[in-house]
This record gives sequence, C-alpha cells and structure tokens, in this order.
Amino acid sequence: MNSTIRNVGILAHVDAGKTTITENFIYLSGYSKNLGSVDDGTTQTDFLDVERERGISVRSSNISFNWKEIKINLIDTPGHVDFSSDVERILRVLDCEVLVISAVEGIQAHTETLWNSLQNLNIPTILFINKIDRAGADVELVANEIKKELTGKLAILQEVVHEGSNEANIKNVWTEQNQKESIIEAIANSSESILEKYLEENTFSFSELDEALIEAVHTCQLFPVLIGSAKNSIGVEKLLDSIVHYLPGPKSELKKPFSALVYSITHDKTMGKIANVKVYQGVIKNRETINNASQNAEQKVTQVRKLIANKFEDIGIVEAGDIAGICGLQNAKVGDVLGDFSDLLPKDVSLRTPLLTVQVKAELEKDYPALAEALQVLSFEDPTLDFEWLRDEKELHVKIMGWIQIEVLEKMIENRFGIKSKFDSPTVIYKETPSKKGEGFVRYWMPKPCWAIMKFLIEPGERGSGVVYKSKISVDNVHQKYQNEVERTIPNALKQGIKGWEVTDIKISLIEGEDHQVHSNPGDFIVATPMGIMDGLVNTGTTLLEPLISFKISATEDLLGAITSDITQMRGSFDSPEMANRKFVLTGVLPVATSLDFPVRLSSRS
Repeated sequence: MNSTIRNVGILAHVDAGKTTITENFIYLSGYSKNLGSVDDGTTQTDFLDVERERGISVRSSNISFNWKEIKINLIDTPGHVDFSSDVERILRVLDCEVLVISAVEGIQAHTETLWNSLQNLNIPTILFINKIDRAGADVELVANEIKKELTGKLAILQEVVHEGSNEANIKNVWTEQNQKESIIEAIANSSESILEKYLEENTFSFSELDEALIEAVHTCQLFPVLIGSAKNSIGVEKLLDSIVHYLPGPKSELKKPFSALVYSITHDKTMGKIANVKVYQGVIKNRETINNASQNAEQKVTQVRKLIANKFEDIGIVEAGDIAGICGLQNAKVGDVLGDFSDLLPKDVSLRTPLLTVQVKAELEKDYPALAEALQVLSFEDPTLDFEWLRDEKELHVKIMGWIQIEVLEKMIENRFGIKSKFDSPTVIYKETPSKKGEGFVRYWMPKPCWAIMKFLIEPGERGSGVVYKSKISVDNVHQKYQNEVERTIPNALKQGIKGWEVTDIKISLIEGEDHQVHSNPGDFIVATPMGIMDGLVNTGTTLLEPLISFKISATEDLLGAITSDITQMRGSFDSPEMANRKFVLTGVLPVATSLDFPVRLSSRS
C-alpha cells in the first residue's frame, strides 16, 4: 500500500455541495488564492461552460494537491443520475470516498444507489453531512436516516451547535481530551481486542482507540461521520485531516512490471486525446513505449501530465498508486489495460444502463459531417453514448440516460465544437428474445469460391442471461478457425432482430456444419452466420422485452392514493406501503415508456 497518496472521490446526489467542498480543499491547501463559487461560476473543477451555466457537475474532474505531506488525487463526480455512467468508471479506480449528504434533504434517491455501489466494491468511506447552516437542517434526523437506510456502523465524530442558522458550528467529540462513549462502543463492536478490554472495564489510551478506528475504517467495519457547511468553510479542514488520517492509500506494486487502467478519455486542443489512468504496478515515463494489452498494440507516450492548481503540468513520470493523464495513446479506450494484467486491477461496477436512444441532427446541413465527428469524440469520452452513424440514411443516433443529458449534450456540441444541433424526442430502447425453440439454416455456397453450411439451434434464455453460445460439432465438420469466426460474429448478428431491436436472453448452439477443403475461407462464415441466425429468429419468432425501472418513493400519507393511482395508470406495480410517522415508503417497478416525465410530475404534486 502506498501511504503517501490518497485517491479519493466525492460522491453525492445532485446539489448536496460536492463541488463547493472541492473548491474549499483547493483553497485550504494553498493551490488557489481565491475560493471558487458554484453560484458565481468561478469553480476550478467545473470547467465546462455548461457546468458553470447550470451550476451542476456533468463530467468528472480530477485535481491533485498536497495536504500535510500527503498527495491527494481528488475526483469530483457528477451528482445527477443522468451522468451516473461517468461515476461508474471513476469508482473502479478510487481507493476511498467521501459521500456528501445534505443536512436538509437527507438521504436522496441517488444517494442510496451510490452507497450500494460503494458497499459492493468495499470502498472505505467518510460520510459528510453538509449545509448545517441552512434553515431546516437536522443532523440528528439525517443520522437516523443513515442508520435506517444505509448503515448502522457509524462513528459520529462531531456534534452541531446553532443548527440551521449562519451561526452554525461544530464541536469535535473525538479528541484526546474528549471521547464520546458511543464512539468507543462502536469501535469495541468492530474490534475483538478492544471489546475484550472494554468488557473488562480496562482503560484505553486515545491512540489505541484511534488506531482501532483507522483499522475499522480501512476494512469497512465503521464509517466516520463528519458535519459542516462547505459554503461557510466550516468543518472542511477537519474533513481534509480525516481523509489523510482515516482513509487508506492505494494498493500498488512499484517493483513489478507496468500495469495501468484507462478510466476516462478527455481531449486537449494541443495534445489531442488524453488517456486518464491509474497505475497499479511499476512506472511509466515520457517517451517510453507501452503495450495496450486490451488491443495488443504498442504506442509511445508523448507526455505524462497532471492537473495541479488549475494548470496541467508535464510531470514526466507516474508511479504505482498514482493517477495521471497519458498523451500519445490515440487508440486508447475507456477500460483498456496498459502494460501487464495485474491482480490489483479492479472489477467492473454498473449503476445504470441507458434506456433511451435519440437521433441528433445538425441545424445546418453543411454541419452534418462535423456533427458526426463531434459525436464520435464524445462517444470516446463516454462509451455509453454508443454513437451509431447510419451513413446510408444520413442519421446520427446516441443512447442517453435522460432529458438533462440532452440539454447538456446540445450545449457541449455548440460550445466545444461550434455546431448548433437539435435532438429529436427520445425513443425507449426495447430488446428482443426468442419466443420458442427453433432452428436456423444457411447454405452459403454460391457463387463459388465460397462454402459455409450451418444449422443453429436457437432457444429462449433465462431473463438477464444475455447471449450463451456453444458449438456441438466436431472440427472434422467445420475447421476450428472457421468456428472461431462464427463465435466472434454472433454479437454483431444479434444487434438487430426481426423487429429491429437487439436480441438478448438467447441460447445458440451450432448443431450441424460443413466446410470445403478448397472453397471455404473465414469470410464465408462471417457472412453466413447472420443469415443462419436471422433464419432461426424468423422460425422462433421474437418477443419484445420492455425496459422497467425499480422505484422507491417516500412521501406524506395524504399523497398515497394519488401516487398509487399514477403508478397504476403507468402500468406499474408496487408492494404494500410501509407506514411510519405519517409518511409512507412505496417500492415497485415502472415501464420506462410510460414514466419518462414521472419525476417531474411527482415533484409538482408533492
């Protein structure tokens, strides 16, 4: 573990105050002479025009600074659910997190999603309850919400005074002079050695307890809770101290061969494509040649750089455990492994999948080629856009999360590429699955020289199983190299079924086949595979799969009837409501097609 680095992210539901906290960090560390403001559009991490106009983060941004001789690589992430795909990529490379919760709004919809992802990845986390100065702030209520909805394994290290006013401040209850009993009990419950001494009524030194707390935080047995007001710069310095004191550094191996993961792609007017990477093993320097293991291609590094104090600096070298931007890797994509594969590389995480597709048009016909190029660049930066260019129809399509993303993309295309564009109304993305068992046959043998004869058995798969393929024929019937081409071609063959949508939850077996010693070549099987699959789908028929989203609604009990009526009208279903304190919690599922505007309608109703 590299104890001199902290790779930390700031996560929250939109408008909880992440970016204001980040600006405070930069200011306190001495890397900025002025404290940036979201309201004034002077933040350093919200550098896109659309971010400053709207006052929200729509793209993750990283900045590096030092605090008490520890290098902090801080990544400020978008809080709006429409940009959660960006958060997915960031979570893979962070070693620790700060989850920000508003003292007024408490646990919000996206907070719970983020927390579940942090738990799945076992990432040590500090919870920061922000905005204690705002009217309606209630730290005790929010703490109880956290215990009920997120976790009860808390070490609440501070208390609030003069809550809900400009005089709001904090009192530390975990110091050498002042140790709150509830924190000692929490530590004892997470440590057998401390619990044994605690039950024997032995006394502890503060350092002994604090070391046990650090260990509990590193192993996700406890989560420290801090409070403050980033707007008034209250509690932020203590949060910085806690990041370096309680949160872990990265697991890394300096002396092993170079290994890094590309977690995001950005573009620079001068340097071109920037592959932002986290290094897990070894070292990389300027002008070195590295192998992209995911693409089996070598490229030369032209510059290793970091964003320090709002300026990109050529740092020349990046070592294991650190994060940096690598210039010169023109073919790099998000998720690529550079150098060697390593056991330290993280597993993937998924928050949401785009459920809408939309056609994009240039307002001026002459801008059509430039718009296609711009969308290609943006799709490199955000692979979930899954840009599709239908050249024959001259149509450009991208996949999106929601309406806010459309507005942001329009602004980005205009501000960054100088192109005025318009988005059609989005269409819900459906999928197809076979309706029954059936066979597909293809005989591709004219005009010679070509020869590929195959029969496929096609069956419906279990929901969520994706595509399952296996060959049941011998290499005596079809040479192995041809069978390899069949397997490689199947994903493309399923991109469009008989109803025009991607086919999934399908089992495909190659049950008969024949090649020709003279006439067959690999291309024949590439051409024949989609023909055989499509023949099979025509025989089985396909059933449309409609995308559904799960929901959780909390509101006052007087709204229960109206909300359940709305859900029924939208073809949704729900479980029995949980009632408590004149409020209800309702969970269930809704079709995406009928509920696109439901969040807006729900907000206006309540």
